[in-house]
Amino acid sequence: MTEECIFSLPYMRFLIDGPTTIHGSISVAGAKNAALPFLAASILLDAPLEVHRVPMIEDVHRMLEIAHRLGIAIDAVAPGVYRLTAAGCTTSELPADLTPKLRAAIIFTGPLLARWGSTVLPQPGGCTIGQRPIDLFLDGFRAFGVTVTEEAAGTRFTGKPRSARYVFPLVSVTGTETLLLLAVRTPGVSVLENAAMEPEVTALAQLLQSCGAHIEGIGTPTLVIRGVEHLSGGVVTCIPDRIETGAFAALVAACGGSLEIRDCDPTQIAVPLKLLEDMGATIATDATAGVIRISAQLPLRAISIRTHEYPGLPTDLQPPFTVALTQASGLALVHETIYEGRLFYVDKLNKMGANITLCDPHRCLVAGPRPLHGARLESPDIRAGIALLIAAACATGRSVIENVYQIDRGFERIEERLRDIGVRIQREEEGAHQPSAPIALPDSRSPQGVVGY
Repeated sequence: MTEECIFSLPYMRFLIDGPTTIHGSISVAGAKNAALPFLAASILLDAPLEVHRVPMIEDVHRMLEIAHRLGIAIDAVAPGVYRLTAAGCTTSELPADLTPKLRAAIIFTGPLLARWGSTVLPQPGGCTIGQRPIDLFLDGFRAFGVTVTEEAAGTRFTGKPRSARYVFPLVSVTGTETLLLLAVRTPGVSVLENAAMEPEVTALAQLLQSCGAHIEGIGTPTLVIRGVEHLSGGVVTCIPDRIETGAFAALVAACGGSLEIRDCDPTQIAVPLKLLEDMGATIATDATAGVIRISAQLPLRAISIRTHEYPGLPTDLQPPFTVALTQASGLALVHETIYEGRLFYVDKLNKMGANITLCDPHRCLVAGPRPLHGARLESPDIRAGIALLIAAACATGRSVIENVYQIDRGFERIEERLRDIGVRIQREEEGAHQPSAPIALPDSRSPQGVVGY
């Protein structure tokens, strides 16, 4: 991999002309939240890991560059397919210039500790959606016998991990994944209780198991891990992105029309689909074929929603569902139970004509239906960004969404895919900076001669 990989986006914005009626079909990409821990897991393996259906998004590009800086060899085998070989991993310290830009970088700490017995974590970044302290990670590492030291450069973890029983005080997907990656290479039997049960956690556990890890309780809140000395390589395919699937369904509920969502797993968003049915949408699923068919005639009925850990309504789907509620008839209470800052985007919807009252950082009242009008907006984070895009699609007139880097972090080629289902959207670029590029690899290291994607 060359050092010419560019991650600074030019100044970009989306121009959306509404209103839109949705029609046609759309395919779901691989899950970002599955791909990122897969990439980190490669550090633990004695042979290469080949990951398929990797979404070509900014967060993946950053994760790959961090992996490269750690000494992992990365081959772009084909579009959306990467082979990672960790034999040359030469450092245990995460790069100070990249880690603060990506919250998921913290997942690297588990495998780095398991491999080297030490690592340094600069303050991780990510979306600004409220308090996201790393105390849970620190407590978990201490339970495994790791010494935690705060330094000017970040947090230093040292010491050979030992098996442990750890009870998560709060359900944490990233925390579960990080300690799972630590435990599979730690001698003895470790137990993680109140572990996250999200499909992405299950997918990671199944990958590790296919490489020789001993894990009991996969898909339950209690994981029992018997550490092993070696893990083989393997091939894994990212599961469908359930957040993207739910966002597309919410788009139909907000705009009206009909849509076939392909390459998805309806079982992973059973609760969100039930909520849309309660609102009056017509939904048919075929889990075997990986298809959801949804149609909506506006206005739908308002219902109250509450976020919850899996299998409940994901916090990442709360913003798109709130937009749909602005077009539904009646009064709805939205209760965000996970992040206290996740509702702070609703003032942007009010700017477009919505009638939303923020009761406190966790709750808001949505009165509808309210016709929305185009506005100039700025995307504050990934999930609020896609919600604003949905709002613009159902609004009358032109909307301009700035800071689309945040949307690009989680959604691959979103404007191209939405155009295919009736959304009038275009990307506009200004400024002299070069566009973001995928990982650049020398031809000699890519057996198919594929550079980037």
